[in-house]
Amino acid sequence: MKNLKVHELQLLAEERYGDAKELYHVNRYGGAFYLCGYAIEFGLKKKICATLGWDEYTGDGKYKFLKTHDFEILLHFSGVEREVKTSFWSEWSAVTKWNPEKRYSSVKPTEQDVKLLLDATETLLRIL
Repeated sequence: MKNLKVHELQLLAEERYGDAKELYHVNRYGGAFYLCGYAIEFGLKKKICATLGWDEYTGDGKYKFLKTHDFEILLHFSGVEREVKTSFWSEWSAVTKWNPEKRYSSVKPTEQDVKLLLDATETLLRIL
């Protein structure tokens, strides 16, 4: 991932979430599920920048450990871990079912699974 400015991360989070909603409405649940995860990832990375006072997100040099899709690591550095895990536990539990390797799975998420993830994503993006 190239270094992304905070406003780019915000835009990507919004676009991925919007795309996920559109796919959900045409019964493309696998794609919707997949894009929700990226919306959360971009939201978490944006929040890390805000918390640390960075103008852009980097996964280079000494920050290479931040070049990850691991939501637990990203949440830890976001500055909102305690809030998310206490006030938004059910939403957090829903989004942590995502990982980028699911795109290779032959098991497709159900409409209910995706609706839950969309709702959780929308809620969490408000605080990220």
